[in-house]
Amino acid sequence: MSKNWSQIIRELKPYVPGEQPKDKLFIKLNTNENPYPPSPKVIDAIRKKTDASLRRYPDPNCEALKQAIAEYYSVKKDTVFVGNGSDEVLALSFISFFKQPQPILFPDISYSFYEVYCSLFEIQSIRIPLVEDMGISLVEYEQPNGGIIFPNPNAPTGKLLSLDSIEKLLKQNGGSVVIVDEAYIDFGGDTAIALIDKYQNLLVTQTFSKSRSLAGLRVGAALGSEALIQGLERAKNSFNSYPLDRLAIAGAVEAIRDEAYFQSTCKKVMETRERTVVALSKMGFSIVPSMANFVFIKPTGIQAKELYVRLKDEKILVRYFDKPRIDAYLRVTIGTDADMQTFIEKTAQIVAAA
Repeated sequence: MSKNWSQIIRELKPYVPGEQPKDKLFIKLNTNENPYPPSPKVIDAIRKKTDASLRRYPDPNCEALKQAIAEYYSVKKDTVFVGNGSDEVLALSFISFFKQPQPILFPDISYSFYEVYCSLFEIQSIRIPLVEDMGISLVEYEQPNGGIIFPNPNAPTGKLLSLDSIEKLLKQNGGSVVIVDEAYIDFGGDTAIALIDKYQNLLVTQTFSKSRSLAGLRVGAALGSEALIQGLERAKNSFNSYPLDRLAIAGAVEAIRDEAYFQSTCKKVMETRERTVVALSKMGFSIVPSMANFVFIKPTGIQAKELYVRLKDEKILVRYFDKPRIDAYLRVTIGTDADMQTFIEKTAQIVAAA
């Protein structure tokens, strides 16, 4: 700890990302990356942009990408914002909308960056406990607040809220911004983007890291009313005027346009997820119903932490959270069929020997 650190940094508990081992022998099921590569059209577009133009700054407004997203979702371009991964989009959203007299609300078991942003930006918050089945109960969100945020599907549980439930929440909180973090929506849910014209307080955030296989490019987006997007643009242009580089813009545009490839890879992940759930259920594991590209599992016959360590010894990485209420669970990213078959076989062997 340096004596030069500010008080906020001294007290901050930073977000801890999943392990990124240099050893490529690991089967990596710990950071919810897509097991399939980006569309070949994405790679071609990036190659074409690796030329002398890289000496120039990229388009600060990312017009081509905003237009592609707007066309894809049939919305106006002025309702689209993009940033350097959805984490940056979320950070700018916290600054733009959540510095309010009332505390913001979010689930107690959720994306841990929310808590970090509250500490970093000095935002009051109330964490609403998930119910017994690891679901979000919207009844507890019927209280005065300075904003609401939750992932849908939730992370790390993978549980999905219906659009009807989200619309009810929007109606009850017309004076607050409600952010629906849709990092995993493409693996079985319906996006809330269809509601942005109807509810001026709705902001939907998405990422290209998961379903579009671009975690290495760092591309995120938000869609909402023009007023909300203007607020985000003000924050962005006070922080980083050039959030996306030329290669990221070109690649993300093609990722949006190649619908057939996108649908194909999402379908494969969902099918593998269901096969994995069946296999783990036969072992007696408890599994939270997931609409994401991961499953949240409670082992039988072995402690979650021990299984995590034993799997790591077998060169398989999963995610263990040493936190109250979820320390009996593991979050397992859905990999290829071959990855998951190895995971299932090794897990069965470890449990049998426990």
